[in-house]
Amino acid sequence: MLAFLLTLMLLLGVVIVLAYAERKVAAFMQDRLGPTEAGPYGSLQAVLDVLKLLQKEDIVPALADKGLFKLAPILIFAAVFAGFAVIPISPTLVPAGIGIGVFYLLAIISLDVIGLLMAGWGSNNKYAMLGAMRSVAQIVSYEIPAGLAILSAVMVSQSLDFQEISYQQGVLMNAFPGMGYETNWLFGIQALGIDTTNIGGITTWNIFRAPMLLVAFVIYFIASLAESNRAPFDIPEAESELVAGFHVEYSGFRFAVLFLAEYSMMVLVSLVAVILFLGSWNTPLPNIGSVALANWTTGTIGEISGNLWAAFWLISKTFVLLFVQLWARWTYPRLRVDQLMYLCWKVLTPVALVVVLLAGVWRLLMI
Repeated sequence: MLAFLLTLMLLLGVVIVLAYAERKVAAFMQDRLGPTEAGPYGSLQAVLDVLKLLQKEDIVPALADKGLFKLAPILIFAAVFAGFAVIPISPTLVPAGIGIGVFYLLAIISLDVIGLLMAGWGSNNKYAMLGAMRSVAQIVSYEIPAGLAILSAVMVSQSLDFQEISYQQGVLMNAFPGMGYETNWLFGIQALGIDTTNIGGITTWNIFRAPMLLVAFVIYFIASLAESNRAPFDIPEAESELVAGFHVEYSGFRFAVLFLAEYSMMVLVSLVAVILFLGSWNTPLPNIGSVALANWTTGTIGEISGNLWAAFWLISKTFVLLFVQLWARWTYPRLRVDQLMYLCWKVLTPVALVVVLLAGVWRLLMI
């Protein structure tokens, strides 16, 4: 229960910061100011928006299927929030460490598709139904290249445990006695005779240990934008066509829950990208000769310093990816439906299949 409450409160805080950051980033890119009145530099605007939504009337359309309409937002958020259970925060802090964390995550977050359909159908609104159908088609399609990209990382790491994958990308992988990670991995530039286990930092990230995973990371990141219904893949919420998409009939608390679920999904897919491809909670700073940057910015495993440094690096990398998501929204135009499906089935999926093949060959050669 304690882990549940801490994760929920941390997520709420991150979402509020992210909502404020999105407004400020959007304003900067459009040469305007954004929120300025509520608090210093408008910093309390997102908090006030949440309070406003919680006080609004919860309107249920007269002709809606009330059961489906009311349950849908809860199911969508619950499916996304459950995915955080297997995300490691530090070497010794993970809400629910299980050996098949990757499989569990892919399975549990796929349930939000059911919630989207419930929201669209239960609203008894043609715009909501069209938005839900678009969203489901988009998410189901882009789960294929995203899943293949994740599979390639799993094949190289030979593990479905997020924590073990994290340890493999750290400095001195053989320095964790008793934890079962004393493996001398021979990947990436180690094949050239360079012992990256002593250099650490960015050299031990999966995208550098196995070069094809850099392509897998790009595929996953693009697919994650579509999974989160973020621009340029925000067709399900196209305001000029569908008013607001599947949540057009929602207001008050239930709209706030849908809003929270969307931003939570952005955070979750960014965390997964960081853990699988960008070194997880490990420091990006390498050891350069006698200057042990990696050792200095890692802390002591199992102590407060180790947990604080690990959480700092994990959150920092995640916020970098979140910023790129916000950046993409105000940089690229929205795709048409045919362009969306073309990119998925004729570009990303074939390339992802090739990456999976290369990952398998790479793993066999590096044994």
